[in-house]
Amino acid sequence: MELGIILLVIVVVLVVVGVLLYNGLVTKRNRVDEAVGQIEVQLKRRHDLIPNLIAAVKDYMGFEQDVLTRVTEARANAVAAGAQGTVTQQQVAAENALTGALRSLFAVVENYPVLKANENVLALQEQLTTTENQISFSRQHYNATVNEYNTTIQTIPSVLIAGPLGFIKRAFFDAEPEADQVPVVSLR
Repeated sequence: MELGIILLVIVVVLVVVGVLLYNGLVTKRNRVDEAVGQIEVQLKRRHDLIPNLIAAVKDYMGFEQDVLTRVTEARANAVAAGAQGTVTQQQVAAENALTGALRSLFAVVENYPVLKANENVLALQEQLTTTENQISFSRQHYNATVNEYNTTIQTIPSVLIAGPLGFIKRAFFDAEPEADQVPVVSLR
């Protein structure tokens, strides 16, 4: 009788611990999914602003069609890569390529005084800059939640139930390669 009670208590404790671990894993997985959603909202905003920017600068940049084409293609690739609903290396690469293409466009816009003074272009540039900052913050939040989630599913005791119950490691949203380059400032 005494042994039966001890076994029952052990089983109940193991079930409670298992339920708590499972609920913790689900909560962390949902936080990662929510962070992906935040990034997707900001990326969609950026994708929606780009055609307006291209339309605003197109007439003035007749000789710079290559830059406009690169931005348009990079946007199309980013939209297609983001359609899966999860962060993939393909999506990260496509979004980073779009960021690089936008940087090229902004650099070219600087060479056109009429564009630099155009209120439409300035407003769109400001909106895109604000959106880029929000994307950066969303990426940081996503990477922090992914790190917490991945650490949880890879450590004991969670690792014992994470794998069998389908909790898989998530990928980080890496920064674009240009982010590693330190700008050179000349005071001459």
